[in-house]
Amino acid sequence: MKIINDKAPYDIKPHSQLRLLNNVLARLVFSINAVPFVGTVFAIWLYKLQLPLTPVICWIVLYLIAAVLARFWHHRYRQKLSTTADTTMLAQWLPWVNRVALLHGIGLSSLMLVTAMSQSFDFTLLLNISIAAIIAANATHLTPLLGAFQRFFISCWGMLLVLIPWRYGETWPITFLLNLLYAFAIYRHALTSHAFFLQQVRLEEDSILLAEKFRLAKEEAEHALHDKNLFLTTASHDLRQPIHAMGFLIEAIVHKNRDPQLNPQLHDLQESVRSLHLMFNSLLDLTIIENNAVNVPQTEVELVPLINSIITLFREEANNRGLTLRARFPRQRCVALGDLSLLKQSLINLTHNALRYTPQGGVLISVRLRGKEWLIEVWDTGIGVADAEKNQIFSPFYRPELAWRIDSAGHGLGLAVVARCAKLMKVQCGMSSIEGKGSRFWLRLPASDTVTTLAPLPVRQKSLSTPHRTLAGTCLVVDDDPLVTAAWASLMQAWGVTVRCVASANEAFAVLQSGFSPQAILCDQRLRSGESGFDILQELLQRLPQASGAMVSGEFNSEILQQAEREGYLVLSKPLEPSQLHALLSQWLSPE
Repeated sequence: MKIINDKAPYDIKPHSQLRLLNNVLARLVFSINAVPFVGTVFAIWLYKLQLPLTPVICWIVLYLIAAVLARFWHHRYRQKLSTTADTTMLAQWLPWVNRVALLHGIGLSSLMLVTAMSQSFDFTLLLNISIAAIIAANATHLTPLLGAFQRFFISCWGMLLVLIPWRYGETWPITFLLNLLYAFAIYRHALTSHAFFLQQVRLEEDSILLAEKFRLAKEEAEHALHDKNLFLTTASHDLRQPIHAMGFLIEAIVHKNRDPQLNPQLHDLQESVRSLHLMFNSLLDLTIIENNAVNVPQTEVELVPLINSIITLFREEANNRGLTLRARFPRQRCVALGDLSLLKQSLINLTHNALRYTPQGGVLISVRLRGKEWLIEVWDTGIGVADAEKNQIFSPFYRPELAWRIDSAGHGLGLAVVARCAKLMKVQCGMSSIEGKGSRFWLRLPASDTVTTLAPLPVRQKSLSTPHRTLAGTCLVVDDDPLVTAAWASLMQAWGVTVRCVASANEAFAVLQSGFSPQAILCDQRLRSGESGFDILQELLQRLPQASGAMVSGEFNSEILQQAEREGYLVLSKPLEPSQLHALLSQWLSPE
């Protein structure tokens, strides 16, 4: 055990040593201030015994002066505490604390000397006990600095032991022995208290160190997350482009293929790319959601146009699977409070899941008013979920066994995205299912108290007849990636669409001046020319009021695309499923 003194510091940090010094100094000042009151009690006793009071009164006055000086000394210490370094404070004040503790011990025991005129055994014994009680109290409060307590204890009790033979007469051997035993017990207690204080200080230092390590680890993790999100923000467009082009090229090859022997391989290739689409989109969806996980505002969302747009996106996929896809609304405007992008992402994932795991029958998206909340439900007649798996269905990377059997191309992120979106919007989500008969997934959103006129989605819907694989019409694509524009052209031509691909606003307007009049306009956002695809789309739609248009971009967390959605423009994300594109063009263009 190390003892703190003028030369040998603790094996703890200077700041912790200074805290111990603070405690000891405060207790020492309190003890010096309290001792004169103890002397006053014994002075009153001497007065009743009609004994001389001058020595005791002088002793009390000296202690009162010492108390005033101690208070002034303590005040000066506190003033310097905030402006002086810890090591400097220790070097300057620790020797003074040790000296004061030594003087206080001598002063306290000297009360036995200045009351020597009293030969009363009771008086002497009570004085002895009082001094022992004061030492016992200080054995707890002065022991943070063991060196200070040792000086106080040895000077006080040592002088007391010296005076015992003189004050107790014939009974001094017994009294001396009792005082020695008491001194031994008090000192053992002091050592225990000192060890306790050191242990507490070390525990606090360890806690502070762990907290600092946690803070640094947290900052490092947040910095890594920021770097990851920054990378995805800047690189997601380029990451999506080749996957987007790959899907279009495979669809064009399948459409033009005339060799039946290639059909199984092309089908496997389609499924592989589809699985890549799902994984890539789900991972980016989770990243986008986590990146925007703070302070999601509640805004008014009109549910009917939103759900109609989702029906449009998945109509072709439903037809290809031989399923019906319907929506049901009440006869009133349905305006809920939530976040448009999070709600749209949730409903896209729920609808996509319902179609994937429904071998026959159909999918229904319904909206019903329940009290002051809108209940949005996605019903299917699919394989359902077993009771044992319902508690895990919204967990990331979890897929039920029945889902693996019917479709192995998933990664278990779709419903996790739905749960996270609901949590960020502070709304409830859930499900009910009967294995082998179907499932019902739902979201509850608060209804808007005020219904305002909202901008409709810019999908110019024409007849919703079953789309044919071959279309007829004109389309203008604004994209500056040669690989992607080649994929656009290949797929559009395979469907029978006359297409022109341009890379900038000047090229787009030049195509219009040449006499080309597109019925559909699809624009990428990030162009190498530095232009905004959204600005180009708006200007083209102003010149061609009969045309329909949408943004098709791989941008991650783009404020411009979010603005486009808020203003009611259709925003499609790359990589885009060919079936979704076909379903959209089947409404915008005239079938063959």
